[in-house]
Amino acid sequence: MNPEFVQDKANIYYLEAAMSAIEQTVIDYSDRQQDVEPSSDIQSQLVDVTTTISHCSAFGYLCTKFGLSLFECHILLLCLAQALLPYFAQLCAQAEGDERLAYPTFGLAMRLFPDSHWSAFLPTAPLQHWQLVQVGASQELIKCRLQIDNSILLYLLGQPYQDERLIHLMQPLPKIDSNLPLQPSHQNIAQKLAAIWSPVETASTLPAVQLCGAEVRDKYAIANTACQLVKRSLKIIPARNLPTDPTELNNFIRRWERQVALTNHVLLLDCQQLNLAEPSLNTAILQLIENIHSPLIISTEDRLHSPRRPLMNFDVVKLTPEEQQNIWHTCLGNTATELNGHLKALVSQFNLNTHAIQSACLQIKNQPIPSNNSLLSHDLWDICRTMARPQLEDLAQHINATANWNDLILPELQKKILRDLIAQVRQRGKVYWEWGFASKGSRGLGVSALFAGAPGTGKTMAAEVIAKELRLDLYRIDLSAVISKYIGETEKNLRRIFDAAEAGGAILLFDEADALFGKRSDVKDSHDRHANVEVSYLLQRMEAYQGLAILTTNIKHSLDQAFMRRLRFVISFPFPDFKSRVEIWRCIFPPQISTHNLEFDKLAQLNLAGGNIRNIALNATFNAADAGESVMMKHLLNAAQSEYLKLEKTLTDSEIKGWL
Repeated sequence: MNPEFVQDKANIYYLEAAMSAIEQTVIDYSDRQQDVEPSSDIQSQLVDVTTTISHCSAFGYLCTKFGLSLFECHILLLCLAQALLPYFAQLCAQAEGDERLAYPTFGLAMRLFPDSHWSAFLPTAPLQHWQLVQVGASQELIKCRLQIDNSILLYLLGQPYQDERLIHLMQPLPKIDSNLPLQPSHQNIAQKLAAIWSPVETASTLPAVQLCGAEVRDKYAIANTACQLVKRSLKIIPARNLPTDPTELNNFIRRWERQVALTNHVLLLDCQQLNLAEPSLNTAILQLIENIHSPLIISTEDRLHSPRRPLMNFDVVKLTPEEQQNIWHTCLGNTATELNGHLKALVSQFNLNTHAIQSACLQIKNQPIPSNNSLLSHDLWDICRTMARPQLEDLAQHINATANWNDLILPELQKKILRDLIAQVRQRGKVYWEWGFASKGSRGLGVSALFAGAPGTGKTMAAEVIAKELRLDLYRIDLSAVISKYIGETEKNLRRIFDAAEAGGAILLFDEADALFGKRSDVKDSHDRHANVEVSYLLQRMEAYQGLAILTTNIKHSLDQAFMRRLRFVISFPFPDFKSRVEIWRCIFPPQISTHNLEFDKLAQLNLAGGNIRNIALNATFNAADAGESVMMKHLLNAAQSEYLKLEKTLTDSEIKGWL
């Protein structure tokens, strides 16, 4: 480990002694050039000072760390004197015998120090390789200007090391609550990382590790804890900030390795939500992985593969329900006891990470205290629902669920099955985790249902009723945005949907599911094979999904039988009979709408599904509003004629008999 020299008086004392010896060396050299006898054996004093400070200062630590020879140490001191002593430029010009060379050069160093060697000037030698000094341009190498790197200068003066060329590429570590320790599953990974880095002093190249998974902040916390265990500090660089030019990237790697040597930092390369298909960026990432020798952590959702350097992989899975509950109790403190077990319901529904739980607790603490525990749990549920809401705007449509049981006209048997479905979603935490059913296997822990029936029979409305009853978000999947002609893209879109929805406990509604869940066919060409792969992936993902997924279809027999086996509920939505149609007509108009002499028994003679009935009622209401009248049978007749025309059906006399 490197020592600390920040504001170290001894460090400054030895630097001043070295500057004095360097200054006298240059003066004595100028005197000899003028046949003046040196005042003392300054060369011996310089060697003594350089040897002494190698054990007691930042300068000595740097020289040892980078393997500088005595001559290279003297060159570095020469550049340091130029930076710190205001009159040193004039001394250099006198020694060179040329006013234009008022700065240190390789030629001056060769003449000043008897232990000189030409190998110190090679680009691969430490001074240039580690960019400790900057070499100016000149036609003659021995006349090139030598200047100490500014970051190295500040470090030698005892300031905390920061590379000015790297700072803008890094991102700060998100604030982590030190009072909230890692949960056991994540602490175990942190300890394994620390064990990998333990033989750091003897290893020339340390293993690169990957933290795989979607929870970015949890991975940051794991990496930070591992660094603390081995007394290192974590620095984060987004992969998009990497230079893509090979020369610039090599320069970055070299300067980063220099920083690690002086600070014991660990680099975390953040590849989350990155388009790795971009060739230049992908090449830069692999080049970094294969050429860096210091500790490297790669944060990525999908595993990266390096052809020339093996990577150690750790899957950062979501916290278990017990671990989430521990975080809730820690963050809420005494408030947790007031919730009377409601935390279990939260944990079973919302699969939140540590940061999300902390944010939810902070919000509930900043709100006025509710009058009772029921309101407190209600508020906390809504906060979690908002925080966990998945970002799926480009692949799904968020449906504001407003329908209730009174709006849903179905036979009692179908309603009973829907209530059973709701009960399973509510009680899954108790059955799976408290009663141990999840220990029997991780597959099939979600609830999936198929709603089958003709268009307009209430399938989507039933999904709304479920979402409102459970107080969860409902998302209708946009199949046109999900299905892609490019190989692998459909699977990526599906994975994104399921992962986001699972974290937020959202309900997924696959409308017209036969387009995506259709039967697999015999493989005749690559298109058939690709389509079958998509269906197979969807089968696996449906089985692993732990939320509620609802599939609707107008053609039940078109679905692959493998899906049917995995469905927990299959509900047939019958075409409404006369009695059901009367009930639909009675409920279709909001109480604010003025109606006049509507005869629901006669309206129910229209042999239509609920969706078509709603269209007629809505269009009739618009017609009445435009005429400034109440909704009457004449308005409904006109609207019915338009609806039948749209359906390419004939409105018979028997259906509208006695309407007017």
